[in-house]
Parts: sequence; structure tokens; C-alpha cells
Amino acid sequence: MGISAFARKGRLSTLAVGVVATLALSACGSGSDGGDGDVKSITFWYSTNAQDKGYTDLAAEFEAKEGVKVEIVNIPNDGYKEKLKQAAQANALPDTASVPALDPLWVNQVQDLSSIANNEANKINKDFVTIQDNKVLAIPSDVTAAGLYINKSLFDKAGVEYPTDPASTWTWDDFLAATAKVKSATNAKYELVYDNSPARIRSWIYTRGGKGFQLGPDNKYVQPDAATVQAIADFAKINDDKVMPKSVWTSGADPSALFKSGQVVAYYSGVWQVADFADGITEFEWASAPTPAQPVHATDINLGGLVTAFNGDGAEAAKKWVDFLFQPANYTKLAQSNGYLPIEQGLDLKYPFEKQQALDAFALYNKEIAAADPISASGQASQTTLLLAGKPAAEDPTKVEMAKLINGEQDVNTTVTNIVNGWNEQLG
Repeated sequence: MGISAFARKGRLSTLAVGVVATLALSACGSGSDGGDGDVKSITFWYSTNAQDKGYTDLAAEFEAKEGVKVEIVNIPNDGYKEKLKQAAQANALPDTASVPALDPLWVNQVQDLSSIANNEANKINKDFVTIQDNKVLAIPSDVTAAGLYINKSLFDKAGVEYPTDPASTWTWDDFLAATAKVKSATNAKYELVYDNSPARIRSWIYTRGGKGFQLGPDNKYVQPDAATVQAIADFAKINDDKVMPKSVWTSGADPSALFKSGQVVAYYSGVWQVADFADGITEFEWASAPTPAQPVHATDINLGGLVTAFNGDGAEAAKKWVDFLFQPANYTKLAQSNGYLPIEQGLDLKYPFEKQQALDAFALYNKEIAAADPISASGQASQTTLLLAGKPAAEDPTKVEMAKLINGEQDVNTTVTNIVNGWNEQLG
């Protein structure tokens, strides 16, 4: 989900990449008619189960301006990566797309988007573009981040205050002391639910001063620092069926449903929950609250769709479409309509939410991103590095190993070692 434009505190590492395995593919397929000069239509693939009005509106404007129709195809997220593989093998890639991840099978077929990414008028945050050998392979449509939600009605009933600005945020110790008071005063069932997600665990680790699981120079994961090990141990301890229910991390209970039941004091999830909560929570008042820092201001930053333009009959028109999308006036419309946290800086975004709590949430997450330590983007950067080096890991082992720790089946050191080994066994 999106919030208004953000600035960065320091420089996040650009997505450094290795040498991509070169695979011989002929020119990609196109929805065009003949040579580039005669193109009448191009295809644009992407995936969403939410708002898509931004793309459809801009497609109509692009056709009016350039005389080229953009055929927008919404691909189900489940299976999208495989569909791209099949299209590459059949020489039938779309002209342009917003993809969930790059793939060594077809990455050598994408055009260089440097002229768009480096156009200062666009003010694209270059920390998030994907670069290989000085070639921009993709520009994210948006970014996402982790975030904290509270049951404001329960806090108000208990008379417990909470911060509203990341500049004066609480520590995790302060936060848990506050939620304990609220739970006791209101007979809530749990103090906290926390998404069963490696990305969310990364945020917990970063905020507690750990570096998390990082790649070494050989593109293998290395044993993490002591602060990371301690953070993981601390997280397991609060999965005690008092502070947090064990069932979320051990047996797949839905944390969002638990929070929406009104019986949970707080929920750590992501910015994409705002739209759902704005419309779907009617029995109590909720609010976004700043993520605790103990002592680090951090989140887990991930990229939205990676916008690419492929080579082929419609290459020139495809690149014009991508350029059109990222022109600030057009991208403003896209970000507002689709509810994006923008990749471009300096925009004045006005989101169409009617409820003030949703607008307040977006404003808060804007500040959260601005305050985030650069390590916040390292998780997604590592995965991009591996993908482009031809070493995509099949599955993050964190969830499985954390469940064993929480269940008391293994200690924290075994858990950490198993996570590292689980990654490296897949990487070969």
C-alpha cells in the first residue's frame, strides 16, 4: 500500500548484481502489428487483487497521446512467475510488465531503462532500481514496508497513551508494558499478533540492533551476529499464549482475523492492511502506531511490482509506455489511484480514502520510511542479487525453523544454524 513521497535517511545499497547466466532466447513476443513504426497495441502484464484503476486510466491517456493501445492483462499472482517462464520459452513474452521478480531465464530480454530511472525530472529513488552492468533492468512500481496497528478503542478504554510519531517512538519493552496494561484493563485475549513472515521477523531483528541473515561475498548466507540470535530468542519467548498466541507461527492461525476480532491489543503487519482495515473494521477504532525502536529505527522494505520493458516488435512503444508511467504527473495519478507508497520523491499525493484514520496511517508510514535505517532494504536486495546470479532459493526456511523454536523442539542456536544451512543448501 502507499503513502506520500518519502526521503531517505542515508543511502540504501543499490541492488548489486552478479553475472547473469546467459540463455539464448529469440526476440520476445508482442501484441503489436509488424515493425515498431506500425505498432497499434502493446501488452502489459501485472498482478493485483486490489485496485487497478491507475493503470487502466493511464492506458487510455497513453493511447490518446501516442495512438498505441495498451492491453492490460491481470495475471493471478499464484502462478505468475511460471507463466512468465512459459512465455519466455515460447518466445511470447509481453511487451512490458510489472513482474513479481526477475528471472535468469528471460532477464537478458529486458530493455535498459536507464534513461527513465536517471531522468532527474522523475525523481526516482535509485536505491531501489535493479542494476546490472550499468543497465537498469527494472523500476519498482512502489515499495512496501512493515508497520504496527493498535486497537485504539482498547487503549482509550484502558487510559494508556501511545506515541504517534516515529521521532518519539517507544521501545519494544515500553510497547509490551503498555499492551500488558491494556490487556489487563480490558480483558483482551492477547497483547500482540505478529505476521508469520520472514519479512516481519527481519524487521523485529533490525529494530533490536541485529543485522539479520546476510549474504557473504561468495553469495552464501553467513552466521548472523549475536544481536540477531538474541532477538530471535526474545521473539520466541513472547510466543507464550499470553503475550502472543503460538498458533500463528506454529499452526497457521490468521493474525489479521485475530486482530479484527477486537480481542487483540496490537498487530504487526504491513502497510497494505490500511485499505482493508479502513473498510473492514467497524466494531472498534484502530490506528497505526510507530514501530518500536530498540534502539534502531527500522522496518522491512520490499518492492512492489518490477516494471520492465522487453525487446521485440513492440520494444520502442513498450519503453514509451514505461516512460509515460513514471513521468511525475502520471505517476502521481497511479500512486494515488492504486494506493502506492511511491518510488518517486517529492510528490504531493492525495489518496481517495474517506476515513481520516487511513490518511493518518499513510502519513505515519511516510515518516517511518524516512526514518528507517538503510538495513531495512537488505533482505529484498539479497534476494535480487541471488536471482540475477542465477541462484534463486526455493523457500525461505525461517518460518519452519522458527516454529520449531517456538514449539520448544530446538534451541535458538540450532534454529539460527538451520536457517543459514537451509538457505545455503538451496543455493548449491
